[in-house]
Amino acid sequence: MKIEEVKLTYTNKIKAADRPRISCAEDAYSVFLKSWDQDQIELLEECKAMFLDRQLRVMSIASISKGGMNGTVVDLRIVFAMALKRRADSLLLAHNHPSGSLKPSQADIGLTKQFYEAGRILQVELKDHLIITNEGFHSMMSDF
Repeated sequence: MKIEEVKLTYTNKIKAADRPRISCAEDAYSVFLKSWDQDQIELLEECKAMFLDRQLRVMSIASISKGGMNGTVVDLRIVFAMALKRRADSLLLAHNHPSGSLKPSQADIGLTKQFYEAGRILQVELKDHLIITNEGFHSMMSDF
């Protein structure tokens, strides 16, 4: 009988001292915005995750999904698989609204609650979920 063995490995090639520290939503917005394709931020909705170590230093940013002009699908299992693989202690989510609106939808609020609860169970804290545009951001955690 043949069975695959799962092996987890992770190497961060960037020294911790060289990675930005996130101490507030403004820091997260600045780092997220630099990672966004500026030619598409007002065209397509995209969701990204930022994974943080214990000292709140950025381990990595991953594009989770891209959608159309009015939405995208975010799979919680994929995001937490990435977080656990990276040994992240916490994470931040960000997605853009191509319309330029910073107002969260009911779907945005529901997604934030799901990630908060899953993070609590898996011990990978959701620090925040930002809605971003070129003009600014909205912190979903300020609504809770």
